[in-house]
Amino acid sequence: MRRPSFSARARGTALGLVLAQVVPPMPDRAHPVARFGTAMTEVEEVLWADDRRAGVRYAVAGAALGAVGGRLLGSTAAAVSVTTAGRQLRDVAAGIGAHLEAGDLEAARAALPSLVGRDPTELDESGVAAAVIESVAENMVDAVYAPALWAFAGGAAGTGCYRALNTMDAMVGHRSERYERFGWAAARADDLANLVPARLLALCTVALAPTERRAATVRAIRDDAPAHPSPNAGVAEAAFAGALGVSLGGPLRYGDRVEDRPTLGSGDRPVAADIARAVRLAERAELVLIGALGAVGLLAIRPRRRRR
Repeated sequence: MRRPSFSARARGTALGLVLAQVVPPMPDRAHPVARFGTAMTEVEEVLWADDRRAGVRYAVAGAALGAVGGRLLGSTAAAVSVTTAGRQLRDVAAGIGAHLEAGDLEAARAALPSLVGRDPTELDESGVAAAVIESVAENMVDAVYAPALWAFAGGAAGTGCYRALNTMDAMVGHRSERYERFGWAAARADDLANLVPARLLALCTVALAPTERRAATVRAIRDDAPAHPSPNAGVAEAAFAGALGVSLGGPLRYGDRVEDRPTLGSGDRPVAADIARAVRLAERAELVLIGALGAVGLLAIRPRRRRR
């Protein structure tokens, strides 16, 4: 099978992002990503050992399975449409924001675990708003920019491989007694896979920020992001903090574990209305990506010379 040219991959990726916006999502049980997660749970049962080498074998097996799965979807556009989730991300975030703006903090807290892993029980309005905005920024990398850019680089197999790495990171990449060593390879591979996409999102966010906030956005990325424990989430979150003029980060609770995250941005703590602003910023960032890919795909088409 002939490998699509980069212009064809650009067009296919742009089309896949558009399809993901308009086609209803698959049921969770039937979704390829959910089925991949089920398969990798079985692989983990076979390969698990408290050892980094076992984790490398697990990550390699999952990446290969993801690449094959992407190819089986038949086209770059089809693969991108099922490996990206920008619309779902923004819809969930907007729903939580609507609860907050209606004054229903309990409903917002109840909905928050569908977006983030932190404990929402003690969060006030500002805490919920910050959690939502941070998740929107971070997941614009995982759910939009990275799968799209890997599709542009490697077609359907590229985006399938990326989604596999990201899913394995969510499954085994967190620090715990069981996964400290076994999940190391999946976590580091996911960090590397997101390195360029996170910075392209940050660059786009600077461009989309109000003129008077662009310098502050650059400062937040340059000065605040390096202190974040994630090399990629920190960049995306700092960019959104700067563009929106809010302050993110601070102490977070994950069950019994408490993390004191660095402060990102120099504005006031966010309020309910800032969630809608973050959602609009994320939507515009995806539209810019679609436009850029579409332009690359169209400009690279060379008109055929007429025969004399």
